[in-house]
Amino acid sequence: MLNQSSEGDFTVVGLLNITDTNIPLFIVFLLIFLVTLSGNLIIITVVIMDQSLQTPMYFFLSSLSFLEIWYTTTIVPKLLANLLLKSNAISFAGCMTQLFFFVSFGATECYLLLAMAYDRYMAICKPLYYSRLMDTRTCLQLVAGSWVTGMMTGLIPCLLISKLDFCDSHQINHFFCDIPPLLEISCSDIYLTEVSIFILSLIVLFGSLMLTLVSYLSIVISILKIKSNSARNKSFSTCGAHLTVVLLYYGTMIFMYVRPHSNYSSHMKKFVSVFYTVITPGLNPIIYSLRNKEVRGSLKKIVRRMLPQLQDITKKNLSVHRNISCIF
Repeated sequence: MLNQSSEGDFTVVGLLNITDTNIPLFIVFLLIFLVTLSGNLIIITVVIMDQSLQTPMYFFLSSLSFLEIWYTTTIVPKLLANLLLKSNAISFAGCMTQLFFFVSFGATECYLLLAMAYDRYMAICKPLYYSRLMDTRTCLQLVAGSWVTGMMTGLIPCLLISKLDFCDSHQINHFFCDIPPLLEISCSDIYLTEVSIFILSLIVLFGSLMLTLVSYLSIVISILKIKSNSARNKSFSTCGAHLTVVLLYYGTMIFMYVRPHSNYSSHMKKFVSVFYTVITPGLNPIIYSLRNKEVRGSLKKIVRRMLPQLQDITKKNLSVHRNISCIF
């Protein structure tokens, strides 16, 4: 029997048992991973460098981008290693560490999306109080609170699962250490653990989702009262993008964690997991910001500002290279 004190490793089965698909999948996921990293880094850089974007909304967007980088890095590098090197072994400590950060970052995203919904609610429904209530200190407190609460949320299932015993089969039928496949291979009585995690997921996912949807419902009602078509369209565009990400993320997470035991195939569960661990973090910068006129305009200004500097550096490098060539 293998438990938390054992030296044995788990084996992560991976996405598919067909080895012929490993290289194509590796290329696809590597490209998505690079797009996710570059897209989110661009958002963070643009918000930091452009003074006009240093507002609460873009502060929350850059915070979300920072979170997405860590979130996807928890899962994708190990997935890529499994596909390319067939390195499927993971220690118990490594598995629990991955589980902790995955749950923590996932819960933090729920709280951060809720904070972003509250920000939009205050901006559209309470515009006279917005600048006074949503100051720098409040924004920092909301983001810090999301991270701290997220880490505390991640600790609970990790502690519960680490106390379980795991029998002869240590094969995790998944591509990372997730809660459902770990519970499946435990030989302990998992009833209390399963119920506790279900209640936690219900509170975190449904609780934050309901509050987020209530905020957006209030926003929609307020937007419909705006007389100016351009202002109404701009508000709908911004909130529509936010709501799209919210529904994509919560929809897949609720399917996995807030439902009774089902007979869905392992392939279906893996496909859904790919969506919220790999696809969604790459879609967020596109849906939220890169399709935003203000962000695109700021990005163009930064590129135009940096272009002469890059040209000067290139000329200096060429000049040094010519001088070296003349010497030799």
